[in-house]
Amino acid sequence: RATSRDMNIDNLTVAASKKGIDVLGTGDFTHPGWLAEVKSKTEDDSSGLYTAKNGKVKFILTGEISAIYSDKGRLRKIHLLVFAPTIATAEAINKKLGRIGKIWSDGRPIFGMSAKNLTQIILETDEQCLIVPAHAWTPWFSIFGANSGYDSLQDCFEDLTPNIYAIETGLSSDPAMNWRLSALDDIILISNSDAHSPAKLAREVNVFDLDEISYEAIADIIKGKDKKNFLYTIEFFPHEGKYHFDGHRNCGIVWSPAETNKNKGICSKCKR
Repeated sequence: RATSRDMNIDNLTVAASKKGIDVLGTGDFTHPGWLAEVKSKTEDDSSGLYTAKNGKVKFILTGEISAIYSDKGRLRKIHLLVFAPTIATAEAINKKLGRIGKIWSDGRPIFGMSAKNLTQIILETDEQCLIVPAHAWTPWFSIFGANSGYDSLQDCFEDLTPNIYAIETGLSSDPAMNWRLSALDDIILISNSDAHSPAKLAREVNVFDLDEISYEAIADIIKGKDKKNFLYTIEFFPHEGKYHFDGHRNCGIVWSPAETNKNKGICSKCKR
């Protein structure tokens, strides 16, 4: 849903090869139909990654899940990225999540459960999984979102916070913006392309220095917060992102934070 019909393993492999991508996230492994395609179109190379049968591109199993719930007197809407080391782990996660939500209904399934409890379910399934808060600053559906997020990782994940090693910056922010928050000094900042079509691949990219390309090597750098071997990210110009500034598209209003504060968060045109 909301993606191009061209989003299949064969087309993703071709596009990734053209753009110089060595490892590509599968996305949506929680959807059984998509996971079946991943299984049929790739081969396990015993590295925790899966090589496309029609090319050299390696796939890392990734998915995104949505948690919508009430906590501390507020409605929370949090999206989480999930990285899995094997298809067997992905299938085990799907089996558990299928008991509490409709994983067939969407590539990003929705659960009426806290982000913390979903994290616990996944890590209990396989402690090698990685959980990363997605597009951390968008106003809706994010860990720091103004409308339904938290003020800190600790507020959300509580005793599981030590298992959160990274956040995804999102297209509307870049590392420099995140570095202004000292609470993120010890957190790896990853950037992904949010591609809904093959042409959108590599809008943002993570660059690693790896002796070997494997799930374990990638996960170790993130878990170890190894900023020496996590070299840098290639960024989408954040000012072009949908959520970089406040505003109303239909009203033609685009405001910097200072302008938003000056107007007390009320649109000067529609008065909302």
